[in-house]
Amino acid sequence: MESFKSKYAEAGVDIDAKTGVIKNIANIVRSSHGPEVLSGVGPFSGLFELKGYENPVLVSSTDSVGTKVKLAVSLDKHDTIGIDIVNHCVNDIFTCGSKPLFFLDYIGISKVVPETLESILKGLTIACWEVGCALIGGEIAEMPDVYSNKDYDLAGFIIGVVNKNKIIDGRSITVGDTLIGLPSSGLHTNGYTLARKIFGDSRDKLDIYYPELGRTLGEELLEPHRCYYNQVKPVLPLLKGIAHITGGGLIDNVPRILPERVTAQFYQRKWDVPHIFHLIEQKGHVTIDEMYRVFNMGIGMVLVCSPDNASEIEKTLQEAYIIGEILEQSGKERVIIQHK
Repeated sequence: MESFKSKYAEAGVDIDAKTGVIKNIANIVRSSHGPEVLSGVGPFSGLFELKGYENPVLVSSTDSVGTKVKLAVSLDKHDTIGIDIVNHCVNDIFTCGSKPLFFLDYIGISKVVPETLESILKGLTIACWEVGCALIGGEIAEMPDVYSNKDYDLAGFIIGVVNKNKIIDGRSITVGDTLIGLPSSGLHTNGYTLARKIFGDSRDKLDIYYPELGRTLGEELLEPHRCYYNQVKPVLPLLKGIAHITGGGLIDNVPRILPERVTAQFYQRKWDVPHIFHLIEQKGHVTIDEMYRVFNMGIGMVLVCSPDNASEIEKTLQEAYIIGEILEQSGKERVIIQHK
């Protein structure tokens, strides 16, 4: 057995190193578990007992952090990348009003580096704990023939639940409804391939300080994806629709919740576009139309409500702005952005 392990390690896969990481992080992972979790850290599958729902509907989503991991590798900073993927997935399932139940991660990596993996897993656990979601399982796949050097990939899988009569699906959205925007914390987890092409992703490029950002480029680009669950949960009964603004921006994501024959009209003067997007536009010579197709442009989530509820929602939520309205569709556009 010792000989087999040695040969496998020589081939690029160190079982002992991966086992050591899992053992070291086990107690931290368990901190996200409530009494609903019936399995510990290590079994082949995770067990979660569902209670308290009259007519439960399970809600699922999966995603990755994309090429944002390239920046984490360049800066050797991995404590926020796990936060990114959890928050992204939580926001996705929250668009129908669901509560996150449990989360699983997948890490494909060239070589097990305990410090790197422990940083990633701590970020995952922290983000799960903040929304009452159990980090119930995952996989670390060491594949030196697929990933090179210090490269890795990070994907997440989430399951949530909502009572069937509480599902928010946008069907009741109608002409005259109000669009409320919640600010993003930056690029979140989308558009990094273009941003990296414009700025570069080497350590020396990422360490450049930009006065308009008030910090280095790397610090700006690694800012974690914002989670809206705890913020928006108190006003769920007042909402008709929720759109998570990810890849495709306002243009592609808002129509996903709109019924037929209506258009979402946004007024860009109603919110401040963060400086990072202006830098990308200027340095990359990117057209304004493409900017709004690739990036969130400072709006991470859009809420749709009756105008009668708009002021209450604005008052209840921190940093929430009325940024548009629902109009009757007169052309092909489902989203219109009126620029300054």
